[in-house]
Amino acid sequence: MDYKDYYKTLGLPKTASQDEIKKTFRKLAVKYHPDKNAGDKKSEEKFKEINEANEVLGNPGKRKKYDELGENWEQYQQRGEGGGGFDHSRRQGGGRQQTHFSGEDFFGSEGNFSDFFESFFGSASGGARQRGARQVHGQDAQAEMEITLEDAFHGSSKQIVLNGQRINLSLKPGIYEGQVLRMKGKGVEGMNGGAAGDLLITIHLAKQTRYEVTGNDLRFEQALDVYTAVLGGKLNVDVFDKKIKVDIPPGTDSGKVFRLKGMGMPIFAKTGVRGDAYVKMMISVPKNLTAEEIELFKQLKGTV
Repeated sequence: MDYKDYYKTLGLPKTASQDEIKKTFRKLAVKYHPDKNAGDKKSEEKFKEINEANEVLGNPGKRKKYDELGENWEQYQQRGEGGGGFDHSRRQGGGRQQTHFSGEDFFGSEGNFSDFFESFFGSASGGARQRGARQVHGQDAQAEMEITLEDAFHGSSKQIVLNGQRINLSLKPGIYEGQVLRMKGKGVEGMNGGAAGDLLITIHLAKQTRYEVTGNDLRFEQALDVYTAVLGGKLNVDVFDKKIKVDIPPGTDSGKVFRLKGMGMPIFAKTGVRGDAYVKMMISVPKNLTAEEIELFKQLKGTV
C-alpha cells in the first residue's frame, strides 16, 4: 500500500502551522464542496482526500505520529508497535475528545477513508468521531453583482441563482459602489447540523457616460449656448429623474460649476434624503451660422 503524503494533498510544507493547515483546509473545502460541484466525481474524490488529510494534520496527536513514522509506517505496524486500534480523537477514561472536519461528515460512514488511513490509524477512529462529531458553522460565500445607476437611484428587485436555488434580492434606493449585502444562511452549508454561512454580495455600479457618482453626489456636464452664457437666462437641465430650470447669470464662463442642493443620489436607508448634484457648464459654440449671424459676430468683435 502506497504512502499518502497529506501535506502534498493540502499543498503545504511539513513546517506549516496548525493555523495554516486550518485555513488551507477551509479554503479547499469551500472550493470542492459537493454543493458547488454537484455530480462532479473528481471534485467529490478531491473533497474526500482533503478531509482525510485534515483529519490527520488538523489533529496534533495524529500529526505527530504521522510525522514520526512517515514512509516507515508499515515496518512500525509489522513490529506490533502500532495497530488498528490507535486513535488520537478519543482518550479512554480522560473524557477528552477532539473532532475535526472529515469526509464522513459529508459522505456517510462507508468508504470514507483510504486503506492507508485505516491501516495507519485504525477503523475505530471513524466510529468515535461520528458519535462525538461537533456542529460546525458553514463558511460565508462571496459573490459580486453589477447594477445600473438607475437601479441604484430608484431601487430594484434582482434574482440570483446559487447552487440551483433562486434567491430574490431587494435593493433599496441609494445603494452604492462597493456596498456589501449580507444574506443570512445562504452561504456554505454547515457540518453535522451546524448552521449555514452567509452570502456576501459586493455591489458594483456599471459604468455610464453622463454621470459621475461621488459618495451621494452626482457630477455631470451640461451644454450651455453662447447666447445664454453672455446674456444670462434660464437653462433646462436634466438631473437624472427630472428636468429643472437653472438660473444662469450674464457672463457665465465655460467650466463654471453650479451646485443643485438635494438633487443627487438618494442616501441609503434614509427615505427622502438625497445628496447634491454639481453641474459643470460647457459653452457650446453655434454651428452653421447664416451670413447675417456671422456679420453680427464680426460687428461684436470689432467693438471689443
